[in-house]
Amino acid sequence: MQITRVIEAKLPTHWGNFLMVGFEEINTGYNHIALIYGNVSRTKPVLARVHSECLTGDVFSSLRCDCSFQLNAALKQIVEEGSGVLLYHRQEGRNIGLLNKIRAYALQDQGLDTVEANYQLGFSADERDFTLCADMFTLLDIKDIRLLTNNPKKVNILINSGINVIERVPLIVGRNSKNECYLSTKAIKMGHLFD
Repeated sequence: MQITRVIEAKLPTHWGNFLMVGFEEINTGYNHIALIYGNVSRTKPVLARVHSECLTGDVFSSLRCDCSFQLNAALKQIVEEGSGVLLYHRQEGRNIGLLNKIRAYALQDQGLDTVEANYQLGFSADERDFTLCADMFTLLDIKDIRLLTNNPKKVNILINSGINVIERVPLIVGRNSKNECYLSTKAIKMGHLFD
């Protein structure tokens, strides 16, 4: 286990009332959260989203990505389902950090795609560690999930880490003229599924 469950509190939102659970990585002290809606008992697979932190999208509603669209759609779907969980995975910019993400944006402004920009900065296309999310699910006593994602890598890593992904639920929202190249690159070079 790489993470500990630390604290919880109620979080009212315009979608509904969630329970917010805070986690801390044992080795680094980094924090992550889970937003739980309704009863996520073990009687049925839990509708779940692993959402990676995106300050530019989640807070500033950037059109360069589909992150804010996915975050909002996932929370709405969880509430409509009657229960579910969203893990807010705090690994900004596919875990290259905020300043490096801005550097990657600058390289994209010069014509590189999102993967090429990461390579230019000395990173892989995706530096995130989704095994932390498997630990979070385990600490929440959630074993079987229906995962809201377009990313097959998330599915495979969670399965290999002991989480039973019963179904991949597509989350295709937010395509626009500003992120068309970004989404195409994710499909072609990173294997994301947008069908």
